[in-house]
Amino acid sequence: MIRSFGGKTPQIAESAFVSEAAYVVGDVEIGENSGIWPSAVIRGDFGRIKIGCNTQIEDNSVLHAGVEIGDNVIIGHGVVVEGKKVGNNTLIGNNATVLSEVEIGNFCIIGANCLVTQRMKIPDKSFVAGVPGKIKGETSPQQLWWVEEGSQSYGPLVRQYKEQGL
Repeated sequence: MIRSFGGKTPQIAESAFVSEAAYVVGDVEIGENSGIWPSAVIRGDFGRIKIGCNTQIEDNSVLHAGVEIGDNVIIGHGVVVEGKKVGNNTLIGNNATVLSEVEIGNFCIIGANCLVTQRMKIPDKSFVAGVPGKIKGETSPQQLWWVEEGSQSYGPLVRQYKEQGL
């Protein structure tokens, strides 16, 4: 479901896929070849939400309160993001929570179930895990494989869903 709010209508690239079971409202921009999967909620009512190209917002995730998501990002299942920025080529694992004013760099991995606390600044190539989230070191090539593999796998899937009118 795509809705206007407060005079703002979501701007969605033609090549992007938005599930009919997702809820996208207000000041939202979704880039080329991105996917918004079932039960995702993207509420651009408290601030602008910008989602880059080739980015996936997986099932049951929530984006709110003004955030910029980069290119080639995977927001896993059941993730809550109220942060300020998520850099390019980053993965946020299933059921993680990113609180307000958080800035995540490029090529980062946020572990599943992690709680990234308010105003945390995470440098490029960081691996973050735990509750509360702590930087455990630099991302490894094996960890970053998940971002690359996800981007390569989701591209054709986005096209298939669009072609089948889902």
